[in-house]
Amino acid sequence: MVKKMNNEEIKKETQEEIKEEQKTEKEHVENKKEKPKKKKENKEIEVLKEENKALQEKILRISAEMQNMRKRYEEEIARLHKYEGLEFAKEILPTIDNFERAIKLDDTNLDDELSKFLSGFKMIYTNLVNILNAKEIKEIDCLNQDFDPNYMEAVLTAKVEGVEKNKVVEVLQKGYMYKDKLLRPAMVKVSE
Repeated sequence: MVKKMNNEEIKKETQEEIKEEQKTEKEHVENKKEKPKKKKENKEIEVLKEENKALQEKILRISAEMQNMRKRYEEEIARLHKYEGLEFAKEILPTIDNFERAIKLDDTNLDDELSKFLSGFKMIYTNLVNILNAKEIKEIDCLNQDFDPNYMEAVLTAKVEGVEKNKVVEVLQKGYMYKDKLLRPAMVKVSE
């Protein structure tokens, strides 16, 4: 059975169909608008992710640089502490040399009074040498050794019978090491 519809019902149904089509069309248009919006949002998210990644890498580099700077600073401080008495040691060496020269005078058979005076010098000299040794300032042993230009300066050369070439035959001024660093090279006379 076919139901007959009157004009008003047809109009009403047609209007409903039109509304339904308009609604579907509207949804379709809104979906089209949302897709570009979502694409734009996705691009922004990607850009922000890249910026975030770049900033995190920058933070890591800065952090590593700060650690390296701190390490260099600590090494520099340790080096300064290790060689803190270097300048003082350089300044006191001429005094040690003068004590040694004065003590050598005792070998020339001086009178008793001068000899007693020099024995006091010997005690002072011995105390100074002990202090230097305690501070790791050591004399360079070079007499009768091979000449080493890293620790010695050849001031004179001489032909000496029975001595090999490039041997130290006389120490004119003692050389000293401070820990593992050359404080003053020894001035020596070397055989030819």
